[in-house]
Amino acid sequence: MSDPDEVRTHCPYCALQCGTVLARKGEDRVSVRPDDAFPVNQGGLCRKGWTAPAVLEVHDRLRTPLVRAANGDLAPASWDTALDTVAERLLRIRADHGPDAVAVFGGGGLTNEKAYLLGKFARLALGTRNIDYNGRFCMASAAAAGRAAFGVDRGLPFPVADVGRADVVLLAGANPAETMPPLMRHLEHPDLVVIDPRRTPTARAAALHLQPSPGTDLALALGLLHIAVVDGLIDADYLRARTTGFDAARQTALSWWPERVEQVTGVPVPAQREAVRRLASARRAYVLTGRGAEQHSKGTDTVGAFINLALVLGLPGREGSGYGTLTGQGNGQGGRELGQKSDQLPGSRSITDPRARTEVAEVWGVSADALPGAGPSAYELLDSLGAPGGPRALLVFGSNPVVSAPHAGNVAERLAALDLLVVADFVPSETVALADVVFPVTQWAEEEGTLTNLEGRVVRRRALVPPPPGVRSDLEVLGGLAARLGEPAGRYPSRPSAVFEELRRATRGGRADYSGVTYARLDAGEALHWPCPERPGEPHPGTPRLFLDGFAHSDGRARFADVEHRPAAETPDSAFPLLATTGRVLAQYQSGAQTRRVPELNDAAGEMYVEVHPDTMRRSGLTDGALARVTSVRGSTVARVRAVADMRPDTVFLPFHFAGSGRANLLTNPALDPRSKMPEFKVCAVRIEPCRTAS
Repeated sequence: MSDPDEVRTHCPYCALQCGTVLARKGEDRVSVRPDDAFPVNQGGLCRKGWTAPAVLEVHDRLRTPLVRAANGDLAPASWDTALDTVAERLLRIRADHGPDAVAVFGGGGLTNEKAYLLGKFARLALGTRNIDYNGRFCMASAAAAGRAAFGVDRGLPFPVADVGRADVVLLAGANPAETMPPLMRHLEHPDLVVIDPRRTPTARAAALHLQPSPGTDLALALGLLHIAVVDGLIDADYLRARTTGFDAARQTALSWWPERVEQVTGVPVPAQREAVRRLASARRAYVLTGRGAEQHSKGTDTVGAFINLALVLGLPGREGSGYGTLTGQGNGQGGRELGQKSDQLPGSRSITDPRARTEVAEVWGVSADALPGAGPSAYELLDSLGAPGGPRALLVFGSNPVVSAPHAGNVAERLAALDLLVVADFVPSETVALADVVFPVTQWAEEEGTLTNLEGRVVRRRALVPPPPGVRSDLEVLGGLAARLGEPAGRYPSRPSAVFEELRRATRGGRADYSGVTYARLDAGEALHWPCPERPGEPHPGTPRLFLDGFAHSDGRARFADVEHRPAAETPDSAFPLLATTGRVLAQYQSGAQTRRVPELNDAAGEMYVEVHPDTMRRSGLTDGALARVTSVRGSTVARVRAVADMRPDTVFLPFHFAGSGRANLLTNPALDPRSKMPEFKVCAVRIEPCRTAS
């Protein structure tokens, strides 16, 4: 059967998973256009989506395994040599130091099949509890808050298209105009209320912009709840029928009167009142959070407070209204619920739940006792590498923590301290440069599989072109290693469809139940949102809208969070008088390993920069367009100064997509949320000063 000349698939970048049509363009080129029939992007694509085929053609594409030679250089090697090298060294490390001396770090861009098999490989073939993924840096706080409030964690418990029919949408810490531009097609009709320390393109499109000091979102959310309660804007019938815990949350909020909130956050009282009035008077309204509210050492509590606001207004579980979070990475949702998160088994099951362990172990053909327990979270894992008692080997799939992790200088040192670092990637990222062994793997247009977008919709990734000679899929890599580690033949299938069939069985009965989803149904064009359990007779249609008949707790009620504001883990002082916050920009994606290789995107993004208020710039002796050194207690980065008149004078902003001395995450604070283990990316204390060289 010949390869197709055209396939319907999805963009390789963000969690919208925009529908695309790929077509052959000559011998070895690929063109892309939007899939007009896909309801999420409605015929639109952002600049990254339009240029995605360019990553297939980058000049430094990894095409052969690499093994570090005696002289310290990475040198080409055969697949057998590379796989044998890794397996032999893993076996030696495990024999000398035990199974937890080996660790795995995954990625939120891996397909469902890869994420599932990676979790299985770590827990069975390696026998380690040490596995986590970079999605811990994405929506972990919203996931923890969502589970606490609703009993289940799904980014949007309703279709994206529902948001477009709202009257008002509150966006707390989200900038979709740059991070997921096609979403703005759904935000043209609603009035937007945007909470963000920066005057982002999304904030400029808003009817109302609230501009709090970084790290004070929780105080603002408590203040908005206070206004709703005191001004009598609550939905009392909804509270009685569908929630529990309101009295405690109300009591805490009563101490956050508007003037106190203004003093803490800088948001004027009239703006606070206007935000609540708009939400409460809307017939259909949504509260949506993003990384700006979530990437804090109190991110779970902050999201909980915004959920409280949605609950008091009677929004969640009502068609046309609700709460959701805008997931960032392409498969942050599926990657989490299918087994590469340290505390979860497939189906979004807790790894400490005896029943869940038994159910998954039966599918895997082992005893429940054979499954390791929960391991450390992503940053805790990275920080322990090479330390006494910590892992001595790490396998990285689909991630670039040298750029994307907080306190990135420390992470690079920990990776360098390992006895063995193995990286599977398709471009030579900054993490690849430190590896002892590199496996070249397939890209999106070269592979089959599924992903789960931010609305819980399972979508099909389809291959148009074969991978370059010498390149294998991540599934083949895992299978090859497992065989060399002594695992039974057939336990790690290399065909995505075979992995998905097993994944269906492993999720059956879990919160995120995929058992009724099949490739055949997806290929026939069905829109399937989990939970979609398998059932005899008529197939389950999936669940595009959760909670309409009740929340996922045993009593069917949503829980209010009793939370209190506390300062950021790090506040300014005389040595570091400013607040730094980080984020994404339109022309780049995540660590930039892919997008920095696309000339059109790189030209648009330029070099690393820092946004500074003109008054702050002058006080610091800076000049617009000159180089500055931004320093925190952890390290410093060099950036080009951009004077931005609507920045807060106490705040500077840095995008985190750049590498080398321009890494924003050299500054960021790894202080962790105690519940979600999310690092505090969004606020740290810094100073800024002129820099004459870029080194």
